[in-house]
This record gives sequence, C-alpha cells and structure tokens, in this order.
Amino acid sequence: MRRAEALFVALNRWAVIAMLAGMALVVGANVALRYTTNHSLPWADEVARYLMIWMTFTGAGLALRRGGHVAITNLQDVLPSPAQIALRGAIVLSLLAFFVFMIVTGYEYMTRMQYQRSPALRLPFKYVYAAMPIGFALLSVHLLLIARPLIALGHYRDAPRTDGPSATGAASG
Repeated sequence: MRRAEALFVALNRWAVIAMLAGMALVVGANVALRYTTNHSLPWADEVARYLMIWMTFTGAGLALRRGGHVAITNLQDVLPSPAQIALRGAIVLSLLAFFVFMIVTGYEYMTRMQYQRSPALRLPFKYVYAAMPIGFALLSVHLLLIARPLIALGHYRDAPRTDGPSATGAASG
C-alpha cells in the first residue's frame, strides 16, 4: 500500500511540475516573442491561465499532505487529548463531505460548459472545468491516505520536520 501511495504522490507531483513548466515556457516564449518580434502569441495568456487553474486544483492535495493549508488550532490546543482526536475526526469527515460535494458540483459545471468554447484556443470549457472534479477527487484521495495519522496524532504525512538538526540547518557531528 505504501508503494502505491508513493507512486500516486509522485505522479501527482510530476503532473503539477509539468503544468508549472508548461506555464513558464508559454509565458516566457510569449514575452521573448513580444520583445524580439513585436508580436505575441494570441493564445499564451489563455493557456497560462488554464494551466494555473489545473495546477491549483491538482496541487491542493499535495499541499494538504504537508499541512500547507490554513489551519486554526486554538480550540484543538486547549482540548484534552480524546476531544482533540474527536475534533480532528469531525474535521476530516466534514472535509471529505465538502470534497464530495465539490466533485459533484464541479462535474455539473463541467457538463454545463461543454458547448462553450474559449476565445483564443476554441477549446471546450469542459476541459477547463474538469479541473474541479478531478482536483477534488485527488484531494479526497490524499485526505483519506493521511486521515489516520492526522486524526490520531495530529500529524501530516509529508510535513517538513521542525525539530532536529536538519530542520535548523545545523550540521550534525
């Protein structure tokens, strides 16, 4: 199971990296063309925007695994340990319910926009809106994969270490 999870996370990371690289290449080429030829690519802004949308939705699960989303822990911190576990469990269930709602809503948006086309690329908007259900499905999988340590210990699976020599940059030995 750990191997499948590691493969899933790696594929998700590489997809986000590819989108970021594609966005940088398109924007960079457009800027270079604008300054060297006085002409720009009419579709570059649109491609960059859509890649940013996809990158945001597909990368949200990776941020969740690291504890990268906003968290307000004041209430949790003052509760006794069993109540903290119950609160974290309720939060995970609430998040999962919201993610499923957003998968359904995103799918509805996607199907409603299937006949509308983007201005420059003439791309059906369903491909842009598909980022929503796919991103929230990925977010749901990431949440389920980290739910046990998050609920039981309050730890995120891929959170960077904040203790020890590697966290502070001090050399060991």
